[in-house]
Amino acid sequence: MSGGRGPVVGAIWAQTPGGVIGRDGGMPWSAPEDLAFFRRTTTGHPVVMGRRTWESFPERFRPLPDRTNIVVTSAPERVAGEGVLTAGSWAGAVERALAAPGAERIWVIGGAVLLAEALADGPHPVTEALVTTIGLDVEGDTFAPVLDDAVWDTEPVVAPSVSRGGPTWRVDRRTRR
Repeated sequence: MSGGRGPVVGAIWAQTPGGVIGRDGGMPWSAPEDLAFFRRTTTGHPVVMGRRTWESFPERFRPLPDRTNIVVTSAPERVAGEGVLTAGSWAGAVERALAAPGAERIWVIGGAVLLAEALADGPHPVTEALVTTIGLDVEGDTFAPVLDDAVWDTEPVVAPSVSRGGPTWRVDRRTRR
């Protein structure tokens, strides 16, 4: 819903060329520049995530600062704490995000199940995705949703470069037609 008719609902994630976004509850790479890009992009806006994504952040980084953190979970007691809101569904999380500061843009940040739900047709679908591609071939147990090129346009945002952490990385903006 862009064009002044409501918030922009976006998704932001990092993946390998093979679509891996996680392994054993974390990211199987180090790319500090991408983390800085993520922080700059999402700061000041609500971020929506699943419980496992919330738990994947080290405690000292929870909640993510300068953002309303909303966790979709069926077990809100596992997420209780100051500075975090919970919701029982994607739709409920968006309703909470709409009341938060910076709600002209809402970011869904993972995990895979929540990303798939947010990308599906329905109320408040994601219309923009910022996808970082990390140039590694690694094994994983969590995979990014596939964005169909017939539905999503691609525009480079950050040119390919080498991270201090070792791998190459780049960011593409995918917009729903």
